[in-house]
Amino acid sequence: MALSSTEARVLDALDLEGLLSALDQLMAFDTSAGGETPAQEWMAATMAGMGLEVDRWELDLPALRRHPAYTEELDRESAIGVVGRLRGTAPVESEARTLVLNGHVDVVPAGQIDRWSAPPFAATLREGRVYGRGAADMKGGLLCALCAVQALIRAGAELAGSVLIHSVVGEEDGGLGTLAAIQRGHTGTAAIVLEPTGLVVAPAQAGALNFRVTVPGRAAHGALRAEGVDPIHHFIPLYRALQELETRRNARPRHPLFADHELPYALCIGRVSAGIWASTVAEQLTFEGRLGIAPDEDARAARAELAGVLDAVARTDPWLRQHPPILAWWGAQFAPAATDPRDPLVTTLRGAHLDATGAAAAVHGMPYGADMRLLVNQGGMPTVLYGPGDVRQAHAPDEYVEVAELEAAARALALTILRYCGGTTVKRTVSAT
Repeated sequence: MALSSTEARVLDALDLEGLLSALDQLMAFDTSAGGETPAQEWMAATMAGMGLEVDRWELDLPALRRHPAYTEELDRESAIGVVGRLRGTAPVESEARTLVLNGHVDVVPAGQIDRWSAPPFAATLREGRVYGRGAADMKGGLLCALCAVQALIRAGAELAGSVLIHSVVGEEDGGLGTLAAIQRGHTGTAAIVLEPTGLVVAPAQAGALNFRVTVPGRAAHGALRAEGVDPIHHFIPLYRALQELETRRNARPRHPLFADHELPYALCIGRVSAGIWASTVAEQLTFEGRLGIAPDEDARAARAELAGVLDAVARTDPWLRQHPPILAWWGAQFAPAATDPRDPLVTTLRGAHLDATGAAAAVHGMPYGADMRLLVNQGGMPTVLYGPGDVRQAHAPDEYVEVAELEAAARALALTILRYCGGTTVKRTVSAT
């Protein structure tokens, strides 16, 4: 559709250079391992500098930990929440829409630095890409939201409804920041989580449940190996059975938004550890992984299915029958979530993407866990995932995002805000410089 004069003015006010400069500043903070507070303080100051109403608060971690949707892997002593609001002109009691733009500042660790071609905690601009930890997942997407809202302010656009920007912590290890924002009342009529979807509109996310299995053994001197019980030997059939479980689960009829995924509900064993000494038979082995689950699947049933597979293997082995594997569900427990693809949020975002980029956005589900499930299941909001970057680059050395995708995302978000929240007038002329 043709852009209105207000929409054209807002797009002209987008400051891509400012976006890249802000990304350089935010990526300089190492926000892995629970170290998000300095970045959150920067986000609060930046939002306030834009003229947003800012709520910055200390998270009540003991209270959050009592919530049934709370999960974590990192043991934080403190954390802060930051939410910025661009308030609309409609009265609070009106039916005007409020749009939430949600992004997390935390990142996974950089890993082995020698595998990076650029410093992980800096924004390195090279060949049309920004490299660094968090470029894609998801400091780039979060700052696209700030850039879009700033363009509305600069252009003097007047909204009927309001826009909230959630800057949250702890998404990578369970989602405590988004849960805290919801509990504090920072909700709306719909939400966009700015995950790296490659600008795909994703009205569904798979679930991801962390688990840990301990396989008992019996220690013995390595020279007397036959007198011990090697848990590595017993791990192998358990691992193979879980591989077969993954195959069976992904061969079942799929949710329509995951029909094109080769492996939408992956079962991954990410860590295996055993033993205390090279010449000692290990006394136990522990392996940890994640179980992917479908949007329309009961998480309790999925857990029971995995437990049943472990039990079936144990019943066939004399040692494991007497010393069964110990299963624990720990850390991040990302429930699945889905939004009706016909919801006004989805159709508005798709139209905005088309008008912002000249290309239709693909629509399908994402196979990874995200804070979408909290916004849908606890916040009661229709929610989609949409943002710049490829999840294949996230969590890897030389993580990057295309500059062109940052610009496209900022443009699409600006149009989405205007159309979803009712931006129809320009109240004044404001320079974009």
